[in-house]
Amino acid sequence: MEAVVAVVVLLFALFLAAGAYAAVKAVGAAKRGVDRTLTQARRTVEDHTLRAKSFAAPGPAGEIAQLRLTLRTSMRATQDALHAGVAEDESLKESLALFERLSAHGHELDAELRRLESEPDRATLAARLPALRERTERIIGSADSLRWAARDRARRFAEDDLDSLSTQIDLEAGALRHWTTTGSATPPPSWSDSSATTEGAARPPRPAEEPAQPAITPPGVRPTYPWQKKPRPESTT
Repeated sequence: MEAVVAVVVLLFALFLAAGAYAAVKAVGAAKRGVDRTLTQARRTVEDHTLRAKSFAAPGPAGEIAQLRLTLRTSMRATQDALHAGVAEDESLKESLALFERLSAHGHELDAELRRLESEPDRATLAARLPALRERTERIIGSADSLRWAARDRARRFAEDDLDSLSTQIDLEAGALRHWTTTGSATPPPSWSDSSATTEGAARPPRPAEEPAQPAITPPGVRPTYPWQKKPRPESTT
């Protein structure tokens, strides 16, 4: 009885542990989903704000906003392309590691540009713009190079696979139409003269008629030899 109670208690504890684990996982997944949604919404709002500043704010402030917007757009596009490609092509892992290092420089530059947006000294800001522009262009150029290389690699693989598939399809189509490659065969005769042609080809020429022979050959005249005795005439008496 005690063993049964112990088993029941153990099963109950296992059910409680499984339920708690499932609840924690569900809460974690929900939290990650909410964080992802908030991050995406905040990013979208910030991008729209930067786009508005690049058009509305004159001078260095508008150019800094344009630099930030261009930098963020390029880095995000490269990140999405590499993460999508590495799931199908493991050779992109090295490219993704290089992008992570480049991303650290990009975040540092973005933070610096964000601080300079509220810089009141416009003269100092204008003096630093050429260096900031060059730095931004270098990071964007490296990100664009990685992104387009990954896309060209994926397109090349797709073209090679398509060429191989087209070759296999052509071979299969030729095998299915094998009668077109066997050479020119003599066409069968039409139904209008097929009976006469078939009859003439199937039946050999009939030989000339021979006289009918009797079933039993009649007896002929037997030859006589000198050593045979003449037949004695029968007596008439």
